[in-house]
Amino acid sequence: MNLLFNHGRRHDLCERNPIEWVRQSAKRRASPDILTTNEVQSLVANLRFRERTLLLLAVTTGLRRSEIFGLKWKDVDVQAKQIQVTRSIVQNVVGICKTESSQKPVPAHDDLVEALRQWHSQTGYKSPENWIFASPVHQGRWPYMAQQIMRHHVLPVARKLGINKRIGWHTFRHTYSTLLRSTGAELKTMPGIATSFDDSGDAVTMEKRSPQEAVVALLFPQKTSD
Repeated sequence: MNLLFNHGRRHDLCERNPIEWVRQSAKRRASPDILTTNEVQSLVANLRFRERTLLLLAVTTGLRRSEIFGLKWKDVDVQAKQIQVTRSIVQNVVGICKTESSQKPVPAHDDLVEALRQWHSQTGYKSPENWIFASPVHQGRWPYMAQQIMRHHVLPVARKLGINKRIGWHTFRHTYSTLLRSTGAELKTMPGIATSFDDSGDAVTMEKRSPQEAVVALLFPQKTSD
């Protein structure tokens, strides 16, 4: 029923989903496993560039799948090395982020900035209003389908590498939050993870950037030591 109303919203058949906030009882899904740093490194080394960029974005920021695929080029500030997260895509509906803290800028480390630069040079959709991961199948009007990329491009590589854990987009968010804890960073609220270290303004502070840099150092120690 929820899917039916969302479909109606997309096609302007109804103004709102009247059961959007109705709590539904359901079986608890098994939580995705946490990846080790070696497993993350293996995936980064073996994925194609598009998937590698997506993985870097997910595992070094803690962003949700809906937020990652909702990013546009205008959200990336290369000079300030930060990403402004203002929208998300859930069930093919574009909306605002889940929490206020999710809408604060997220720090982008050097490797991620460079990966986004290279992806920008490769994609056919480069304007500020274009989706970062715009799909050619939809002539750039819509991002790639997250689950299709996971199912057909990420999971096969993981299995080939002998990584047989339960892996989904949320796996990378869980992995990031676990590594953050290991650095001693204080997570005030789980939903915001990468943007919840403080409530100050719209600039990425050192309080946000330093913990992220510590996570990157754990994931890619050779690069950070060069």
